[in-house]
Formats: sequence, C-alpha cells, structure tokens
Amino acid sequence: MEARALWLLAVVLALEISSSSAQYVGLSESQCAIPAKDRVDCGYPEVTPEQCNNRGCCFDSSIPEVPWCFKPLQETECTF
Repeated sequence: MEARALWLLAVVLALEISSSSAQYVGLSESQCAIPAKDRVDCGYPEVTPEQCNNRGCCFDSSIPEVPWCFKPLQETECTF
C-alpha cells in the first residue's frame, strides 16, 4: 500500500512540474512577468495553456478575473 501511495505522489508531482514549466514555452520567464493590470489579452475563452503558447503568448491562470493568456514583453537588444 505504501509503494502505491508513493507512486501516486510521484505521478502527481511530475504532472505539476510539467504543467508549470509549460507556461512559458519558447519565452523567458521575465517576458511573462507582467503585472496583472498591464496584461494584454492574447487568447479567447477556454484557451488552453498549449493553445496560448502556440500563439506566442504567456499563460498564467493564478490570478482570477484578468487575462490568463496574454502578450509577452518584447525583449529588446541594446546596440551601442
């Protein structure tokens, strides 16, 4: 019974890690660090994290009543 519980815990943790790392596919975490009030909607109702990322957008569902799929910050290169 204990082995079964440990296996289940490992599966749940693995799923949580993979879902959180999929939030910013192809984007740096800093590009998606946008305050909730400044988010520009990039999705549509019921958009999944994968669909959002495929549009080149960030996905963060941790804050209710703001866009969960939103445009990332554009990183600019400094040229001197």
